[in-house]
Amino acid sequence: MRAGVGILGLLVALVVVGLLAKKQLGGVSGTASASQVGVSAPLGTPRQQSQQLQNQVKKSVEEAMQQKRPESPDQ
Repeated sequence: MRAGVGILGLLVALVVVGLLAKKQLGGVSGTASASQVGVSAPLGTPRQQSQQLQNQVKKSVEEAMQQKRPESPDQ
């Protein structure tokens, strides 16, 4: 009897986790696509795509380095 209740509890927990996972994965497909957010998908060969990605990262890092850091309250 005790084993049956334990197995039943595990099955209920598995169903709950499965439903939560399904809900989370369903939410991912409903999000805006990259083109709608303003991010363009790289075009061309894989080598060109890699070069574009490297340039984007380099530009982002350079922009971040140019930003002034906020002063900490300790100083």
